Amino acid sequence: MLHRAFFTLFLALSCLFVFAQNMGTVSGKVTDSLQRPLEGATVLLVTGAKEVTVKSALSDDKGAFVLEKIKFGTYKLIVSMTGFSKETGVTVILNEEKNTINVGTVKLMNAATNLQGVTVTSQRPPVERRIDRTVVNADQMVSAAGSTALDVLERSPGVSVDNNGIISLKGKNGVTIFVDDKFTYLSGADLENYLRSLPASSVDQIELMTNPPAKYDAAGGGGVINIRLKRTKTKGFNGSLNTAYTQGKYAKTNNSANFNYRSGKYNLFSTLTQNYATNFSDLTINRHFKKPDGSRYYDFLQSTYIKPSGLAFSAKVGTDYYANEKTTFGVVLTGVTRKGERNNDNTSQILNTSYQLDSTIVAHNTQDNSFKNGGINLNLRKRIRKNGPEFSIDADYIHYGTGNVQEFNNFTFLADNTLSQQDRLDGDLPAGINIYSLKTDYTHPLKKGWKVDAGAKSSQTETDNVADYFSTINNVTKPDYDKTNHFIYKEIIHAAYINSSHEGKRWSMQLGLRAENTVSNGKQLGNAVKPDSAFKRTYTSLFPTAYLNYKLDSVGNHTLTLDYGRRINRPYYQDLNPFISPLDKFTYYVGNPYLQPAYTHNVQLSYSYKNRITVGFRYSSTLNNTNETIEIVNGTYYSRPGNIGKITNISGSLEGDLPLRKWLNFGFYSEVTNIHSKTNFYTGFLDTQGTFWYVQPNLRFTFKKGWAAQLDGVYQTGLTSNQFYLLERGRLNAGVSKKVSTALTVRAAVNDILYTNINRGIINNLANTEANWRNANDSRTFSIAIAYRFGKAIADLRKHSQNSAQQEQSRVKE
Repeated sequence: MLHRAFFTLFLALSCLFVFAQNMGTVSGKVTDSLQRPLEGATVLLVTGAKEVTVKSALSDDKGAFVLEKIKFGTYKLIVSMTGFSKETGVTVILNEEKNTINVGTVKLMNAATNLQGVTVTSQRPPVERRIDRTVVNADQMVSAAGSTALDVLERSPGVSVDNNGIISLKGKNGVTIFVDDKFTYLSGADLENYLRSLPASSVDQIELMTNPPAKYDAAGGGGVINIRLKRTKTKGFNGSLNTAYTQGKYAKTNNSANFNYRSGKYNLFSTLTQNYATNFSDLTINRHFKKPDGSRYYDFLQSTYIKPSGLAFSAKVGTDYYANEKTTFGVVLTGVTRKGERNNDNTSQILNTSYQLDSTIVAHNTQDNSFKNGGINLNLRKRIRKNGPEFSIDADYIHYGTGNVQEFNNFTFLADNTLSQQDRLDGDLPAGINIYSLKTDYTHPLKKGWKVDAGAKSSQTETDNVADYFSTINNVTKPDYDKTNHFIYKEIIHAAYINSSHEGKRWSMQLGLRAENTVSNGKQLGNAVKPDSAFKRTYTSLFPTAYLNYKLDSVGNHTLTLDYGRRINRPYYQDLNPFISPLDKFTYYVGNPYLQPAYTHNVQLSYSYKNRITVGFRYSSTLNNTNETIEIVNGTYYSRPGNIGKITNISGSLEGDLPLRKWLNFGFYSEVTNIHSKTNFYTGFLDTQGTFWYVQPNLRFTFKKGWAAQLDGVYQTGLTSNQFYLLERGRLNAGVSKKVSTALTVRAAVNDILYTNINRGIINNLANTEANWRNANDSRTFSIAIAYRFGKAIADLRKHSQNSAQQEQSRVKE
């Protein structure tokens, strides 16, 4: 019934919009001083003394542009492009007698012959809002200098990253991360490490989509965040070099290089990054056990100092071959390698009923981990005719290999400091993941502003995880079959979508439908004390999306937007793995092979004034959402993922960017969200509800002689989320930059100045137990970064940004 209703709505709206009429059309062509066409030039049609933008477009590969759906009146045409002088002298008058105007050729004069002489004629706004996403321009974040892609995410409006690297968007977890429209195929610690290995200087834009269109995979109930990396788009040999040094308690470095060479029918490009980081996590967990009558039993006070460090390299190398003006072939090779270690020093004290020390457990734990990733993407883009239909095909193969060699040494001391027991646990945990994917997309422009997109995708994922553990007690070593495991998982997903969009004089719309079929098989191989076990699941789901935008006035100063979408969260591959991974002998992380996919409905209504201030109201309902759950059994702490029956989020937000002075801009994001959870739990039925406030302001200063500065922060009140109550936390950052020349920029930043970004909370609903935790890390840092660019600045021929592997990669997790 849902899909029938959706298609009925689709047909009705299609009939409504197809009769929308153009008021006027402006077209023309942009060339350089030698009359060579310029692709990617920005064309603005503005009106009034304040030059309010009515319409905008980019010139195509022939230099041509078309501006449609323009109300009759007098306008000014502004054409600009990096490396050229701005052209502002064209006046356009549209009326009933002449509603189609061709302004002819607009010639832009070269500002200089190389980058050192380039004059940048315009600056991108820090935040841009579109019908289906919010776009954050990373270069405007001065305080992110020398930091990483993860830090850039934290400064994006509505994005929050906790101390465990969990990313949420506008109060919701379950966010899917893309890089250049490709799934990262990572989650958990691997995703956090990967984003920390990407320098902030390599990030161009952050696209925030609480309700992504049907073209994107349906995964991600909390929405999609797409990180677009910089890519040089110029002829000849050109690129950029970036280096940064960060000092907190420990030192960190981020370095990257981007190169591009274009000549004739070939375009070669590459991105190389190197990252070295040492961090710390000062974790305290206190557990207060009670007797069945509620009286005090004993206390378990645990203090862990975790020091991870690692060196990572990544590379992306590709080539495009332009067979002709309509056909392009491409190959992209990617690779990541990381080696690191993790040292844990753990001290746990047990206090008896009289608050006296009963015993102390001291643990010295080490982990040597490795991560290797390699991938190949083959792609084809074919344009059937100029300004007409086009299709693309992407084929991908991606392999991940991880290794983790663990050594846990535990020493138990009595109250008089006498050693009573010594034991050791050794683990070897190799894992491999292979992903195969094939995707095709088709775009067909129609008359009167309509466009239809359609596509299909098939992917197959195979994971093989081994955990071999050996226990040594009193110098006797034997296999630990309780923890030893071998888990094999295979998943096949077939998907297809159709999407239709239209932009009218007042109304704009986009409607889509995606269908996905999933077949999964999991097998846990047995050992000497455990039998084999297996499961198989098959399910098919429909995922409709809809966006409606209405301009309340003719120039679009006041707009209303309504959107709806249905999403799915499939479990991370390793969360399905029933492995037991110890932090120490009393704290374990456990997988859950019985996890079910979660489904989310998202609805949002927003009002925007001049694209500067936006007020939004959101409602979402999620069934079977996967969250961390805590269970204590005989004094041992088990953390495992579990399905939460139903979670409802209701929120209101206010965001904007205001020019207070010519030299001062004030940006802000603020939201109030209520979270209500209902589920069956270890201790009975769980019904929790809480409201929190989140605010994220920033001040940006622009001074003379290339100086700029930024002051930003974030604050969140206490938050009730399922079993956890997260205490308030915040952060204050500052940064300054100096453009030494058009090629050289130097930036410096101080992060978490007051050292308040500390994760603290209370764990509720534990059987006869009260528990709380505090986790501080190396967040107060000073950074200095240097960026150098070289090359000429004209547009590239092609912008291929997607591969076929778009759903599986984000679910890889340690």
